[in-house]
Amino acid sequence: MTTTPIPAAISSAASRFADLRHRIHAHPELGADVPRTAAMVAGLLREWGYDVHTGIGGHGIVAQLNVGNGPRRIGIRADMDALPLQERTGLPYASEVPGRMHACGHDGHTATLLAAAEYLAATRNFDGTLNLIFQPDEEGMTGALSMMEDGLFERFPCDAIYAFHNAPGLPVGMAVVQSGAQGGSSDRVTVTFRGKGGHGAIPNRAADPTLALAHTVVALQGIIARNVAPVDAGVISVGQIEAGTTYNIIPETATLKLSVRATLPEVRKLLEERIRAVVTHQAASAGVEAEIEYLHLVPAIRNTPAEAAIAREAVASVLGNDNVIQVPPSTQMGSEDFAWMLEKVPGCYFVLGNGTGEWVGCSVHNDGYDFNDALIPLGAACWVALAEGYLKS
Repeated sequence: MTTTPIPAAISSAASRFADLRHRIHAHPELGADVPRTAAMVAGLLREWGYDVHTGIGGHGIVAQLNVGNGPRRIGIRADMDALPLQERTGLPYASEVPGRMHACGHDGHTATLLAAAEYLAATRNFDGTLNLIFQPDEEGMTGALSMMEDGLFERFPCDAIYAFHNAPGLPVGMAVVQSGAQGGSSDRVTVTFRGKGGHGAIPNRAADPTLALAHTVVALQGIIARNVAPVDAGVISVGQIEAGTTYNIIPETATLKLSVRATLPEVRKLLEERIRAVVTHQAASAGVEAEIEYLHLVPAIRNTPAEAAIAREAVASVLGNDNVIQVPPSTQMGSEDFAWMLEKVPGCYFVLGNGTGEWVGCSVHNDGYDFNDALIPLGAACWVALAEGYLKS
Protein backbone atom coordinates (compact mmCIF):
# COMPACT_ATOMS: atom_id res chain seq x y z
CA MET A 1 0.00 0.00 0.00
CA THR A 2 1.26 3.48 -0.88
CA THR A 3 1.16 5.88 2.03
CA THR A 4 -0.65 9.19 1.75
CA PRO A 5 1.23 12.27 2.99
CA ILE A 6 -0.19 14.03 6.00
CA PRO A 7 -2.41 16.82 4.61
CA ALA A 8 -0.59 20.14 4.56
CA ALA A 9 -3.36 21.84 6.52
CA ILE A 10 -2.91 19.33 9.37
CA SER A 11 0.89 19.66 9.35
CA SER A 12 0.74 23.45 9.39
CA ALA A 13 -1.74 23.41 12.29
CA ALA A 14 0.30 20.93 14.39
CA SER A 15 1.95 23.54 16.63
CA ARG A 16 -1.40 25.24 17.22
CA PHE A 17 -2.97 22.00 18.43
CA ALA A 18 0.11 21.22 20.51
CA ASP A 19 -0.43 24.57 22.24
CA LEU A 20 -4.08 23.63 22.75
CA ARG A 21 -3.01 20.36 24.34
CA HIS A 22 -0.63 22.22 26.64
CA ARG A 23 -3.50 24.41 27.83
CA ILE A 24 -5.59 21.35 28.59
CA HIS A 25 -2.60 19.70 30.24
CA ALA A 26 -2.00 22.68 32.53
CA HIS A 27 -5.60 22.62 33.78
CA PRO A 28 -6.46 18.95 34.34
CA GLU A 29 -9.93 17.92 35.47
CA LEU A 30 -10.90 14.64 37.09
CA GLY A 31 -13.53 12.03 36.36
CA ALA A 32 -16.95 13.23 35.31
CA ASP A 33 -16.23 16.82 36.42
CA VAL A 34 -14.59 18.28 33.30
CA PRO A 35 -16.52 21.54 32.63
CA ARG A 36 -13.52 23.67 31.57
CA THR A 37 -12.22 21.11 29.08
CA ALA A 38 -15.71 20.40 27.75
CA ALA A 39 -16.44 24.10 27.25
CA MET A 40 -13.19 24.60 25.32
CA VAL A 41 -13.90 21.59 23.10
CA ALA A 42 -17.52 22.55 22.43
CA GLY A 43 -16.59 26.15 21.62
CA LEU A 44 -14.06 25.16 18.98
CA LEU A 45 -16.37 22.63 17.37
CA ARG A 46 -19.12 25.23 17.08
CA GLU A 47 -16.68 27.65 15.42
CA TRP A 48 -15.92 25.01 12.79
CA GLY A 49 -19.58 24.42 11.93
CA TYR A 50 -20.47 21.27 13.86
CA ASP A 51 -23.88 20.69 15.37
CA VAL A 52 -22.69 20.45 18.97
CA HIS A 53 -24.64 18.66 21.70
CA THR A 54 -23.43 19.04 25.29
CA GLY A 55 -24.42 17.67 28.69
CA ILE A 56 -24.68 14.07 27.52
CA GLY A 57 -24.23 11.85 30.54
CA GLY A 58 -22.80 14.83 32.41
CA HIS A 59 -20.15 16.76 30.51
CA GLY A 60 -20.11 14.47 27.47
CA ILE A 61 -20.16 16.06 24.01
CA VAL A 62 -21.24 14.87 20.57
CA ALA A 63 -20.33 17.04 17.58
CA GLN A 64 -22.18 16.02 14.43
CA LEU A 65 -21.45 16.92 10.83
CA ASN A 66 -23.68 15.75 7.98
CA VAL A 67 -22.35 15.98 4.44
CA GLY A 68 -24.28 14.82 1.38
CA ASN A 69 -26.89 12.10 1.47
CA GLY A 70 -24.76 9.09 2.35
CA PRO A 71 -26.46 6.68 4.78
CA ARG A 72 -23.34 5.63 6.68
CA ARG A 73 -22.64 6.98 10.17
CA ILE A 74 -19.31 6.76 11.97
CA GLY A 75 -18.43 7.58 15.57
CA ILE A 76 -14.95 8.57 16.81
CA ARG A 77 -14.34 8.92 20.53
CA ALA A 78 -11.75 10.83 22.58
CA ASP A 79 -11.52 10.95 26.39
CA MET A 80 -11.00 14.18 28.36
CA ASP A 81 -10.29 13.36 32.03
CA ALA A 82 -7.02 13.37 33.99
CA LEU A 83 -5.69 11.46 37.02
CA PRO A 84 -5.31 12.27 40.75
CA LEU A 85 -1.51 12.41 40.60
CA GLN A 86 1.08 15.07 41.39
CA GLU A 87 3.00 15.92 38.22
CA ARG A 88 6.81 15.86 38.39
CA THR A 89 7.85 16.48 34.78
CA GLY A 90 9.01 20.06 35.28
CA LEU A 91 7.61 20.94 31.85
CA PRO A 92 6.69 24.58 31.16
CA TYR A 93 3.05 23.56 30.71
CA ALA A 94 2.95 21.20 33.70
CA SER A 95 -0.24 20.94 35.72
CA GLU A 96 -1.15 24.06 37.66
CA VAL A 97 -3.57 22.11 39.83
CA PRO A 98 -1.97 20.31 42.80
CA GLY A 99 -2.63 16.59 42.86
CA ARG A 100 -4.00 16.43 39.31
CA MET A 101 -2.20 15.46 36.13
CA HIS A 102 -2.85 14.33 32.58
CA ALA A 103 -0.78 11.20 33.11
CA CYS A 104 -2.57 9.04 30.54
CA GLY A 105 -2.60 11.30 27.49
CA HIS A 106 -6.26 12.17 27.34
CA ASP A 107 -5.21 15.76 26.69
CA GLY A 108 -3.46 14.47 23.57
CA HIS A 109 -6.37 12.28 22.51
CA THR A 110 -8.67 15.31 22.71
CA ALA A 111 -6.25 17.61 20.84
CA THR A 112 -5.68 15.00 18.13
CA LEU A 113 -9.38 14.51 17.45
CA LEU A 114 -9.89 18.29 17.43
CA ALA A 115 -7.11 18.64 14.82
CA ALA A 116 -8.91 16.08 12.67
CA ALA A 117 -12.26 17.77 13.33
CA GLU A 118 -11.05 21.14 12.05
CA TYR A 119 -9.70 19.59 8.85
CA LEU A 120 -12.79 17.47 8.19
CA ALA A 121 -15.09 20.45 8.69
CA ALA A 122 -13.03 22.58 6.30
CA THR A 123 -12.69 19.97 3.52
CA ARG A 124 -15.95 18.00 3.88
CA ASN A 125 -14.54 15.28 1.65
CA PHE A 126 -17.02 12.62 2.70
CA ASP A 127 -20.64 11.61 2.24
CA GLY A 128 -22.52 10.67 5.39
CA THR A 129 -22.66 11.47 9.11
CA LEU A 130 -19.63 12.11 11.31
CA ASN A 131 -20.19 11.83 15.07
CA LEU A 132 -17.30 13.03 17.21
CA ILE A 133 -17.69 11.90 20.82
CA PHE A 134 -15.76 13.57 23.65
CA GLN A 135 -16.17 11.54 26.81
CA PRO A 136 -15.55 12.32 30.49
CA ASP A 137 -14.48 9.85 33.18
CA GLU A 138 -12.75 7.11 31.27
CA GLU A 139 -10.43 6.61 34.25
CA GLY A 140 -13.36 5.98 36.60
CA MET A 141 -14.87 3.59 34.06
CA THR A 142 -18.25 5.39 34.19
CA GLY A 143 -18.14 7.92 31.35
CA ALA A 144 -19.04 5.65 28.45
CA LEU A 145 -21.97 4.07 30.29
CA SER A 146 -23.21 7.46 31.49
CA MET A 147 -23.31 8.77 27.93
CA MET A 148 -24.95 5.59 26.68
CA GLU A 149 -27.57 5.66 29.45
CA ASP A 150 -28.31 9.23 28.36
CA GLY A 151 -29.22 7.97 24.89
CA LEU A 152 -25.87 8.36 23.09
CA PHE A 153 -26.48 5.83 20.34
CA GLU A 154 -30.23 6.35 20.16
CA ARG A 155 -29.77 10.10 19.60
CA PHE A 156 -26.64 9.77 17.46
CA PRO A 157 -26.74 6.36 15.75
CA CYS A 158 -23.39 4.97 14.60
CA ASP A 159 -22.78 2.06 12.25
CA ALA A 160 -19.24 1.76 13.60
CA ILE A 161 -17.25 3.41 16.38
CA TYR A 162 -13.51 3.93 16.87
CA ALA A 163 -11.02 5.17 19.47
CA PHE A 164 -7.26 5.13 19.95
CA HIS A 165 -4.83 5.28 22.86
CA ASN A 166 -1.22 6.39 22.86
CA ALA A 167 1.37 3.71 23.64
CA PRO A 168 4.58 4.77 25.43
CA GLY A 169 7.54 2.62 24.44
CA LEU A 170 6.23 2.07 20.90
CA PRO A 171 7.97 4.41 18.44
CA VAL A 172 5.99 7.28 16.97
CA GLY A 173 4.87 6.20 13.52
CA MET A 174 3.95 2.67 14.61
CA ALA A 175 0.54 1.32 15.53
CA VAL A 176 -1.15 -1.81 16.86
CA VAL A 177 -4.44 -2.58 15.11
CA GLN A 178 -6.00 -5.99 15.54
CA SER A 179 -9.23 -7.91 15.58
CA GLY A 180 -10.56 -9.55 18.73
CA ALA A 181 -9.31 -8.91 22.25
CA GLN A 182 -7.44 -5.67 22.98
CA GLY A 183 -6.51 -5.63 26.66
CA GLY A 184 -8.55 -7.17 29.44
CA SER A 185 -11.72 -6.88 31.47
CA SER A 186 -11.45 -5.18 34.84
CA ASP A 187 -12.97 -6.25 38.14
CA ARG A 188 -12.34 -4.83 41.62
CA VAL A 189 -12.49 -7.14 44.62
CA THR A 190 -12.46 -6.23 48.33
CA VAL A 191 -12.08 -9.09 50.81
CA THR A 192 -12.58 -8.47 54.54
CA PHE A 193 -11.51 -11.20 56.95
CA ARG A 194 -13.20 -10.94 60.36
CA GLY A 195 -11.71 -12.69 63.37
CA LYS A 196 -11.23 -12.02 67.07
CA GLY A 197 -8.66 -9.53 68.23
CA GLY A 198 -6.28 -10.08 71.10
CA HIS A 199 -2.81 -9.65 72.57
CA GLY A 200 0.07 -10.55 70.30
CA ALA A 201 1.60 -12.56 73.14
CA ILE A 202 -1.53 -14.73 73.53
CA PRO A 203 -2.50 -15.67 69.93
CA ASN A 204 -4.34 -18.80 71.06
CA ARG A 205 -7.07 -16.61 72.57
CA ALA A 206 -7.60 -14.75 69.30
CA ALA A 207 -8.75 -15.66 65.80
CA ASP A 208 -6.15 -14.01 63.60
CA PRO A 209 -7.53 -12.62 60.30
CA THR A 210 -4.02 -11.76 59.07
CA LEU A 211 -3.19 -15.47 58.82
CA ALA A 212 -6.10 -16.03 56.43
CA LEU A 213 -5.09 -12.93 54.47
CA ALA A 214 -1.45 -14.06 54.14
CA HIS A 215 -2.37 -17.54 52.93
CA THR A 216 -4.92 -16.07 50.52
CA VAL A 217 -2.33 -13.77 48.89
CA VAL A 218 -0.15 -16.80 48.12
CA ALA A 219 -3.03 -19.08 47.10
CA LEU A 220 -4.48 -16.53 44.67
CA GLN A 221 -1.40 -16.78 42.47
CA GLY A 222 -2.03 -20.49 42.07
CA ILE A 223 -5.30 -19.70 40.30
CA ILE A 224 -3.47 -18.20 37.31
CA ALA A 225 -0.77 -20.88 37.38
CA ARG A 226 -3.01 -23.92 37.74
CA ASN A 227 -6.59 -23.04 36.75
CA VAL A 228 -6.16 -20.82 33.67
CA ALA A 229 -5.08 -22.51 30.45
CA PRO A 230 -1.54 -21.52 29.42
CA VAL A 231 -2.81 -20.14 26.09
CA ASP A 232 -5.30 -17.87 27.86
CA ALA A 233 -4.59 -14.77 29.90
CA GLY A 234 -5.57 -13.61 33.35
CA VAL A 235 -4.22 -11.33 36.06
CA ILE A 236 -4.88 -11.22 39.81
CA SER A 237 -2.96 -8.37 41.41
CA VAL A 238 -2.95 -7.52 45.11
CA GLY A 239 -3.09 -3.76 45.24
CA GLN A 240 -3.73 -3.03 48.90
CA ILE A 241 -3.49 -4.76 52.29
CA GLU A 242 -4.83 -3.21 55.50
CA ALA A 243 -4.61 -4.72 58.97
CA GLY A 244 -3.83 -3.75 62.52
CA THR A 245 -2.76 -0.64 64.41
CA THR A 246 0.45 -1.63 66.17
CA TYR A 247 2.96 -4.48 66.58
CA ASN A 248 1.50 -6.36 69.55
CA ILE A 249 -2.25 -6.35 68.86
CA ILE A 250 -3.90 -9.04 66.76
CA PRO A 251 -6.56 -7.11 64.80
CA GLU A 252 -10.23 -7.89 64.48
CA THR A 253 -10.19 -7.44 60.70
CA ALA A 254 -7.82 -7.60 57.75
CA THR A 255 -8.65 -6.30 54.27
CA LEU A 256 -7.34 -7.32 50.87
CA LYS A 257 -8.01 -5.38 47.65
CA LEU A 258 -7.53 -7.00 44.26
CA SER A 259 -7.51 -6.04 40.59
CA VAL A 260 -8.68 -8.91 38.38
CA ARG A 261 -8.37 -8.99 34.58
CA ALA A 262 -8.98 -11.40 31.71
CA THR A 263 -9.23 -11.30 27.94
CA LEU A 264 -12.01 -13.89 27.64
CA PRO A 265 -15.46 -13.86 29.32
CA GLU A 266 -15.12 -17.51 30.35
CA VAL A 267 -11.77 -16.83 32.03
CA ARG A 268 -13.25 -13.82 33.79
CA LYS A 269 -16.03 -16.06 35.15
CA LEU A 270 -13.53 -18.74 36.17
CA LEU A 271 -11.39 -16.25 38.08
CA GLU A 272 -14.36 -15.04 40.10
CA GLU A 273 -15.41 -18.58 40.98
CA ARG A 274 -11.90 -19.57 42.07
CA ILE A 275 -11.26 -16.34 44.02
CA ARG A 276 -14.47 -16.83 45.99
CA ALA A 277 -13.58 -20.46 46.72
CA VAL A 278 -10.00 -19.72 47.76
CA VAL A 279 -11.02 -16.86 50.05
CA THR A 280 -13.81 -18.87 51.69
CA HIS A 281 -11.64 -21.92 52.37
CA GLN A 282 -8.62 -19.96 53.58
CA ALA A 283 -10.86 -18.10 56.01
CA ALA A 284 -12.34 -21.36 57.27
CA SER A 285 -8.89 -22.90 57.74
CA ALA A 286 -7.89 -19.95 59.95
CA GLY A 287 -11.12 -19.98 61.92
CA VAL A 288 -12.31 -16.57 60.71
CA GLU A 289 -15.07 -15.30 58.43
CA ALA A 290 -14.72 -13.60 55.06
CA GLU A 291 -16.84 -11.04 53.27
CA ILE A 292 -16.32 -10.59 49.52
CA GLU A 293 -17.34 -7.50 47.57
CA TYR A 294 -16.92 -8.29 43.86
CA LEU A 295 -17.40 -5.32 41.54
CA HIS A 296 -17.52 -5.92 37.78
CA LEU A 297 -16.19 -2.75 36.14
CA VAL A 298 -15.81 -3.27 32.39
CA PRO A 299 -15.59 -6.20 29.96
CA ALA A 300 -12.57 -6.72 27.74
CA ILE A 301 -12.45 -4.75 24.51
CA ARG A 302 -13.43 -6.92 21.54
CA ASN A 303 -12.67 -5.38 18.16
CA THR A 304 -14.98 -6.65 15.43
CA PRO A 305 -13.15 -8.12 12.41
CA ALA A 306 -14.64 -5.97 9.63
CA GLU A 307 -14.20 -2.70 11.53
CA ALA A 308 -10.67 -3.64 12.61
CA ALA A 309 -9.77 -4.27 8.97
CA ILE A 310 -11.13 -0.83 8.02
CA ALA A 311 -9.09 0.80 10.79
CA ARG A 312 -5.96 -1.07 9.77
CA GLU A 313 -6.29 0.06 6.16
CA ALA A 314 -6.78 3.69 7.22
CA VAL A 315 -3.87 3.71 9.68
CA ALA A 316 -1.59 1.88 7.23
CA SER A 317 -2.40 4.46 4.55
CA VAL A 318 -0.76 7.05 6.83
CA LEU A 319 1.99 5.05 8.56
CA GLY A 320 2.73 2.31 6.02
CA ASN A 321 1.90 -1.41 6.18
CA ASP A 322 5.12 -2.40 7.91
CA ASN A 323 4.43 -0.01 10.77
CA VAL A 324 1.02 -1.45 11.65
CA ILE A 325 1.46 -4.58 13.74
CA GLN A 326 -0.52 -7.04 15.84
CA VAL A 327 0.40 -8.30 19.30
CA PRO A 328 -0.88 -11.22 21.40
CA PRO A 329 -3.91 -10.16 23.48
CA SER A 330 -2.01 -11.02 26.68
CA THR A 331 0.78 -8.50 25.97
CA GLN A 332 -0.95 -5.96 28.19
CA MET A 333 -4.09 -6.23 30.25
CA GLY A 334 -5.13 -2.61 30.57
CA SER A 335 -8.86 -1.92 30.55
CA GLU A 336 -11.00 0.74 28.87
CA ASP A 337 -14.64 1.69 29.31
CA PHE A 338 -14.80 2.06 25.51
CA ALA A 339 -15.53 -1.67 25.80
CA TRP A 340 -19.12 -0.79 26.72
CA MET A 341 -19.52 1.12 23.46
CA LEU A 342 -18.11 -1.83 21.53
CA GLU A 343 -20.71 -4.10 23.13
CA LYS A 344 -23.39 -1.86 21.59
CA VAL A 345 -21.81 -0.89 18.25
CA PRO A 346 -19.21 -2.68 16.06
CA GLY A 347 -15.84 -0.97 16.02
CA CYS A 348 -12.16 -0.97 16.81
CA TYR A 349 -9.86 0.37 19.52
CA PHE A 350 -6.22 0.68 18.46
CA VAL A 351 -2.97 2.15 19.76
CA LEU A 352 -0.49 4.61 18.28
CA GLY A 353 3.13 4.80 19.40
CA ASN A 354 3.94 7.63 21.81
CA GLY A 355 7.68 7.16 21.42
CA THR A 356 10.60 6.48 23.75
CA GLY A 357 12.56 8.78 26.01
CA GLU A 358 12.39 10.61 29.32
CA TRP A 359 8.72 11.61 29.26
CA VAL A 360 7.05 10.21 26.16
CA GLY A 361 8.35 6.67 26.73
CA CYS A 362 7.45 6.70 30.41
CA SER A 363 4.54 4.49 31.43
CA VAL A 364 1.11 6.07 31.60
CA HIS A 365 -0.22 6.68 35.12
CA ASN A 366 3.29 7.81 36.05
CA ASP A 367 4.15 11.26 37.43
CA GLY A 368 6.87 11.68 34.80
CA TYR A 369 4.75 10.90 31.72
CA ASP A 370 3.79 13.27 28.89
CA PHE A 371 1.88 12.85 25.63
CA ASN A 372 4.08 13.25 22.56
CA ASP A 373 3.08 16.28 20.46
CA ALA A 374 4.59 14.60 17.39
CA LEU A 375 1.69 12.17 17.54
CA ILE A 376 -0.97 14.86 17.04
CA PRO A 377 -0.63 15.34 13.25
CA LEU A 378 -0.11 11.61 12.68
CA GLY A 379 -3.14 10.68 14.75
CA ALA A 380 -5.24 13.40 13.13
CA ALA A 381 -4.26 12.12 9.68
CA CYS A 382 -5.30 8.59 10.73
CA TRP A 383 -8.70 9.88 11.86
CA VAL A 384 -9.14 11.77 8.59
CA ALA A 385 -8.22 8.70 6.54
CA LEU A 386 -10.64 6.58 8.56
CA ALA A 387 -13.55 9.05 8.37
CA GLU A 388 -13.11 9.80 4.68
CA GLY A 389 -12.60 6.13 3.85
CA TYR A 390 -15.62 4.97 5.82
CA LEU A 391 -17.87 7.76 4.53
CA LYS A 392 -16.84 7.52 0.90
CA SER A 393 -18.68 9.66 -1.61
